[in-house]
Amino acid sequence: MAVTRRAVLKGALASGVGVVAGGGGYGFLYERHELEVTRTAVGVAGLPPALAGLRIGFITDVHRSRLVSHDDVAQAVSALTIERPDLVILGGDYVTWGDRQYVIPSAEALAPLSAPHGVFGVLGNHDDDHDMPAALGKCGVQMLKDARTRLTIRHETVDLVGIRFWTRRQIDIASLTRDAAPMTFLLAHDPRRLTEAAALGVPLVLSGHTHGGQVVLPLVGAPAAAKFPVVAGIGRRDKTIMFVSRGVGTIYVPVRINCPPEVALLTLQPA
Repeated sequence: MAVTRRAVLKGALASGVGVVAGGGGYGFLYERHELEVTRTAVGVAGLPPALAGLRIGFITDVHRSRLVSHDDVAQAVSALTIERPDLVILGGDYVTWGDRQYVIPSAEALAPLSAPHGVFGVLGNHDDDHDMPAALGKCGVQMLKDARTRLTIRHETVDLVGIRFWTRRQIDIASLTRDAAPMTFLLAHDPRRLTEAAALGVPLVLSGHTHGGQVVLPLVGAPAAAKFPVVAGIGRRDKTIMFVSRGVGTIYVPVRINCPPEVALLTLQPA
């Protein structure tokens, strides 16, 4: 029997739908819960020798909600705690769409986090400006809302600058980095702030927001995250290096495909 072009196209379409449907089912039932610990060496320009080997634990995009459970968040906290980081950073989006019923549960799930040099957090675009930082503050997290704080680590000065998601203009970020220590880390939920950080000479940026694309398709990549300079992992511009985490939770659809959730342990090294 001759095989027509139309039959071939119909068969290909049916196969494609089957692959997507199958992947979506796996991504919903399994992959979105298959947390990974990403251990990455990060080469920081101008890093003092005393800070080589400093380990930063990074958790972002928890998105505690009806579809992201306490157990999902607790698993991430437990996995990072086992790594015993020197410093912990929380990258924002602790709930979804500012849902207040999950503000306190999200903060309580993150409360066990601790580190010798403290736990610090910034807000994402899903977080309100009052209830969420207040709840995290009660759990021992120092929230940086367009603010800078100074740490002394191994006799070296480190400044942490944390900005809100909506703080985008270089002039506004510059006001926070003015007279900062040479070793300044920018905590910015949105990785598009790499542009401003590089222009200001900030050595290190930690971001989330992208979820790593959440759905990463073969050959196509991560369509939902195409607008970002770094979708996941390490990126560099000039002398500024950035790490973007895939995060813990999900948004829009409770599915991850080829993009499992993660917590990150970043070990600083001289560039």
